Amino acid sequence: MAVRWLEDVRADDIDSVGGKGASLGELTDAGLPVPPGFVVTAGTYRTFIEEAGIDQELFDAVGVDAEDSDALADAAARASDLILNTDFPASLREDILSSYDALDDGAAFVAVRSSATAEDLPDASFAGQQETFLNITREALLDHVKRCWASLFTERAIYYRQEQGFDHDRVNIAVVVQRMVDAEKSGVLFTSHPSTGAHEAIVEAAWGLGEAVVSGAVSPDNYVVDRDTDTVEEATVADKKVMHVKDDDTGETVSRDVPDRKRTQRVLDDGEISDLVTIGERVEAHYDAPQDVEWAIVDGDVYMLQSRPITTIEDDTDGAVANTDGGGGDAVVTGLGASPGVASGPARVVTSLDELDKIGEGDIIATEMTTPDMVPAMKRAAGIVTDEGGMTSHAAIVSRELGCPAVVGATDATTTLCDDQAVTLDGDRGVVRDGREETTTEHDPIEDARPTTPVKPMTATEVKVNVSIPEAAERAAATGADGVGLLRMEHMILSTNKTPKRYIDDHGEDAYVQELVDGIRGVAEEFYPRPVRVRTLDAPTDEFRQLEGGNDEPHEHNPMLGYRGVRRSLDRPDVFKHELSAFRRLYEMGYDNVEVMFPLVNDAQDVARARDLMADAGIDVEKRSWGVMIETPAAALAIEEIAQEGVDFASFGTNDLTQYTLAVDRNNGSVADRFDELHPSVLTLIERTIDACREHDVATSICGQAGSKPEMVDFLVETGVSSISANIDAVRDVQHEVKRVEQRLLLESARE
Repeated sequence: MAVRWLEDVRADDIDSVGGKGASLGELTDAGLPVPPGFVVTAGTYRTFIEEAGIDQELFDAVGVDAEDSDALADAAARASDLILNTDFPASLREDILSSYDALDDGAAFVAVRSSATAEDLPDASFAGQQETFLNITREALLDHVKRCWASLFTERAIYYRQEQGFDHDRVNIAVVVQRMVDAEKSGVLFTSHPSTGAHEAIVEAAWGLGEAVVSGAVSPDNYVVDRDTDTVEEATVADKKVMHVKDDDTGETVSRDVPDRKRTQRVLDDGEISDLVTIGERVEAHYDAPQDVEWAIVDGDVYMLQSRPITTIEDDTDGAVANTDGGGGDAVVTGLGASPGVASGPARVVTSLDELDKIGEGDIIATEMTTPDMVPAMKRAAGIVTDEGGMTSHAAIVSRELGCPAVVGATDATTTLCDDQAVTLDGDRGVVRDGREETTTEHDPIEDARPTTPVKPMTATEVKVNVSIPEAAERAAATGADGVGLLRMEHMILSTNKTPKRYIDDHGEDAYVQELVDGIRGVAEEFYPRPVRVRTLDAPTDEFRQLEGGNDEPHEHNPMLGYRGVRRSLDRPDVFKHELSAFRRLYEMGYDNVEVMFPLVNDAQDVARARDLMADAGIDVEKRSWGVMIETPAAALAIEEIAQEGVDFASFGTNDLTQYTLAVDRNNGSVADRFDELHPSVLTLIERTIDACREHDVATSICGQAGSKPEMVDFLVETGVSSISANIDAVRDVQHEVKRVEQRLLLESARE
């Protein structure tokens, strides 16, 4: 069908409606305040170019060297001409215009946003690569739908896709049409810090429409909120010089000067911030991942305009790293630390695009704001500072993906700094200091495979770390954790953009096994001899369906209760044997610190079958450490029988254990307030499991999100858990909390 209404769209429809459309459909279904609208599907775009016979010419036109700026410009211009100068078929025209007429009985103005089907993937942020048009009338709607289609082939989009390895002919585009929200205030909310992953909300706000914030045209207010106490810890009120608004006469979006009385006035009060954070937490609970949320406020009502996963939290900074003393130069420029790290080099002030050629390797770019045309120069730079922009500006997003330190919203970088001035940019503190400071380059991974870890509290209860992707191993090891309590294997598969079966069909069994070996080995090497506990594949069908080969996946009403975890592995031993072969190869290579963990077991029969398959794959189950996840009430109640099957450890997955115990879907924002890992029933299951495991000499651990909460840490240490695995940013806090509880227990024992 040419058009689908948001209320009928779900995450499963991403191939049809794109990432933005699927997200808005999910948020609408969850009862969140999303403006009504519809999606012109990706199939409609494909029908348009194929029936017009321009598809092959289009893809041939953009198959150029992305580093050749002239060829890139010609390709984008040719693609735009092909799409914009092709007539709209009458049937598609009627479907789209009739849907517009049905939208709130013919809304005067709508927002038209592109939604690429490769947008907002977990491992590559395509956000902002396509277009958004605001305040569009019925007469201009069809033209702007085509402009969205054409935006799939802008210079920026062509360059970005080729850098990320995406084929142009494999990426489709949908178009979201929504009732226009004439925002009085707008901005962006991060439910976790986008650079560090800290458990704090970052809210950016400006007057008028949110495009000024996202584009970097204005430096927004910045509010840091402690999510545990719901208090504003820090409020940075910016000088907001401009705002984007609708022109009452033409309906066009225009830039206006902010009235003097409002330029330095705080945009949001504490109550509005609290409301935004509450909504953000509902979205995060729905997706079970930190989110980047665009919002708007009109007449006191909050609207959700878009939400996408934060893709840069795990990123670490490559290149130069500052000494621990932070340097001694005077701060000559201050702003927001938008991308972490420290770099020294000569400043290069860029006031126009024709000055980009002067940017060399290791330079510090100072510019008013970055644009897509500046990406090649940004890749050469050691650091970036901008006068305008916030945490969601182009400079901030691209810098985080490049691993390049950045300071944004500095207001006067281009007038304070001068060419060839030696400076040190500190992306953690948000300052540029005068002078070059002594830095050291990243260690050689061969000569220094295991960096010195910080001194940590000595505790009887081990404190481990969760690792989502192999690339985060070095940062995780540097926390001083006692090992890895959870390394997720599915991320190694999802990053290939192919289901296991499709990968094996395309590349062969050996290549698939090697993919897993390489991913696990990087973490095992970084932590050796500390243990690394690897969970076998546990991706629900809705995640697999988004990959190549995903059409073969079953359609399930609730994938969290479906074909995942060990039940998939036992049902498909022909595929599962390759995972086990990867473990065998790692053991043969000497990585005896690798441990195997089976997810979503229900009973001793599941465990026995998985153990036997492990033995059939040539793994000595008596010699190697292996265990299970306790994620269902059934597993917790059957722990006596499971322990007798020879497991070495049992690890609690509190996210699943909580939702299955309380019958609360952790992806459903409507019941998010009922999701409580500290519920007495959940704690009873955990306590009974720990007691039974101690009787059978089976180690216990926790690797769910709750392991990072002080209340859960206290309960687990008092109950006698063997280890606690926390998120990277929480390891140090958990170490100190464990030590505090252990010391209290020792003191109480001595006093008795």
